[in-house]
Amino acid sequence: MFRVLMITTLFLSVPINALADWSIIHAGQLLAVPGKAPLENASVVIHDGVITEVIEGFVSSDQVETDNESVKIIDLSKQFVLPGLIDAHVHLTNQYSLGNTPYLFMQPEEFHTITGVKNAGLTLRSGFTTVSDVGSGAYTVYAVRDAINAGMIEGPHIIASGLSMSVTGGHADRTSHLPDHLWKTRDDVQNSQCDSVEECRYRVRTLSKRGADIIKITATGGGGSMQNRGMSQHFTDEEMRSIVETAHMLGLKVTAHAHGGGGVSAALRAGVDSIQHGTLSNKESIALFKKTGAYLVPTLLALKGSQEFLDNGTFPAIPAAKIKATLPAMHANRERLFNSGLKIAFGTDSGVTDHGRNAEEFGLLVEWGGMTPMEAIKTATVNGADNLGISDTRGTLEAGKYADIIAVDGNPLKDVKALESVAFVMKMGKVVKLMP
Repeated sequence: MFRVLMITTLFLSVPINALADWSIIHAGQLLAVPGKAPLENASVVIHDGVITEVIEGFVSSDQVETDNESVKIIDLSKQFVLPGLIDAHVHLTNQYSLGNTPYLFMQPEEFHTITGVKNAGLTLRSGFTTVSDVGSGAYTVYAVRDAINAGMIEGPHIIASGLSMSVTGGHADRTSHLPDHLWKTRDDVQNSQCDSVEECRYRVRTLSKRGADIIKITATGGGGSMQNRGMSQHFTDEEMRSIVETAHMLGLKVTAHAHGGGGVSAALRAGVDSIQHGTLSNKESIALFKKTGAYLVPTLLALKGSQEFLDNGTFPAIPAAKIKATLPAMHANRERLFNSGLKIAFGTDSGVTDHGRNAEEFGLLVEWGGMTPMEAIKTATVNGADNLGISDTRGTLEAGKYADIIAVDGNPLKDVKALESVAFVMKMGKVVKLMP
C-alpha cells in the first residue's frame, strides 16, 4: 500500500512545490475536453507535471502504477475542474491605470520588469496558466518569462513577442509622444519601427534573435496610443507580406493588431495567423478570415476598459478623441463578427484593464458575443491552444498534456462568471492556489 497524503481545499498553507511527483485529482465535475459533456466524479492522474490518465470514478493510490512512490490525493470532489485558461493578448509589463501613456513610457525598463513580475503572479492565480504577451519593452517580458521558466518567480507560461512592430509614428512607436531631443534615435534598442520591405525583414530577424516566440505587428492605428493617425492601415501590403514571410521562415507565428476593415483585410491577405481586435472588420475581411483560417481575438474587455477610462478621465486627449470617435462603430460591428462563424480565440488586452480581471471576458463573450458558456470556455482552452500552436501540450485535460488545471466552486456551464473566482490553480503539477 502506498503512502497517501490528503490535500483538501480546506488547507491553505500547502507550499507551491509541496506536491509529490505523483498526484491524483478527484474532480466532482471534470470538463476534460471543452465542447464535450463534463464527466461526473472523475480522477486525473499526474506524474512529473504531465497528465498520465483521466479515469471515471475516484481512484485510490494503489490503483495507479507508481514504482512505490508516494501519491497525493487532491480533493476537488465538490468543485468543477477544467483546463488552465489561455489568454492570447496580454501586456504583463504594462498597466494603463498606473498613469497615462507618456508617463508609463518614460519609466525605466526595470520598472516595467517589476510590474511584469507582479502581474504574472496575479494572472496565474486568476486561472490563466498560459498567456501570449504581445507588446512590451525590448527585453522586459523576456526576463519575466525566463525567470518563470527557471522557477525563480510565479507566473503562467508566456509566449512573448517583445516589442510590437510598427511604422514610424504608428500605434506601437514608443516615441510618438516625445520630441526627438528626448529620445536617442529611431534605431534605439527600445523601438521596432520599419518603413520598407528590407527594414521589416531586418526587424523580424532582430526580434527572433532577441528571443521572440511570436511576432506582433500593428497593422493599423490604435486607440490607446499617442499617434494621431486614426485606425486605418499603417503598413503597406508589401511590408506586411515581408514580415509574415520572414517570420514563417523562422518558424514564428504572426499576430496583427488591426481595427480598420481595410487594414484587417490587408493583414489577412499578407498571411497573418491571427488578428487582434478586428473591431471594424467588413465583408471582405470576414471572407478572408474564412479563406485563410486565421483566428480572431476580439478583446471585448478592452472595449469595456476603454469606456471605463473615458468615463474616469484616464485617457490623455489624443487617445480619448480616437476612442470616442470609434467606440460606437466597434460596438455596432460586434454582431457582424460573432454571427459570421469565425474561429475565435480568447484574449483580453489586459494592461489596458487591470491584470487579474481577465475572466471578465467570458461574460462579455456571452452577453455581447451571443456565445454559450461552453463556446466561451472553448475559446480559452481548445481554440486558445490551437491559435498559439500548443495543442500538443495544452487546451484539454488528456494523457500527455501539461497538468495545467483549475477548479471553481460553481458551474461555469450554467454561469460563466463563475470563472471570475477561481478556487484552485495547478501549473505543471504544482499547486499554486487553494481556497476554502
